Formats: sequence, structure tokens, C-alpha cells
Amino acid sequence: MEALLPIITQVIAGAVGGNVASGALKQVAINAVARTIAGAIGGIGGGMLLSMVGGEAAMSGLIADGIGGLIGGGILSTIVGAVAARAR
Repeated sequence: MEALLPIITQVIAGAVGGNVASGALKQVAINAVARTIAGAIGGIGGGMLLSMVGGEAAMSGLIADGIGGLIGGGILSTIVGAVAARAR
């Protein structure tokens, strides 16, 4: 369970970050399911990237996972929304 906690934190934070970013940027908004899935995937990637560059050295592990998840989820959700808006 200890190994799954960072991943769960990243997925939840990524989903929240994806929904917030997509909600804030109405021009690139996508439906709720797509932005939640994109945010969750981006959250895992963002959390992993932050831990690779040393984010856990500056802050606690779960806090770093949450912040990386929020940022990664928001970025990926925005990119997916922009691509979907461009395709329309």
C-alpha cells in the first residue's frame, strides 16, 4: 500500500488540476470525462517528473506528488483541450 499512495495522490491531484484548468480556460474546454482522464494521466507524469528533478528534496513526498499532479494534470488537460478545439 505504501508504494501505491504516491500514485493515488498523483491521479487524484491530476484529475483535480485537469478539471480546474479546463474549467478556467473556456476556449479549450472538453467534456468532464475527457478532462478527468487527461488530468489523471498528466498527474502521474507530472508527479514523476517532479520527483526526478528533485522536488522531493525540497518538500515532503506526498506534497511533491500532489503539486506535481496538479501541475501535470492541468497542463495535459489544457493540451488535450487545445488539440480537440483545433480539430473542431
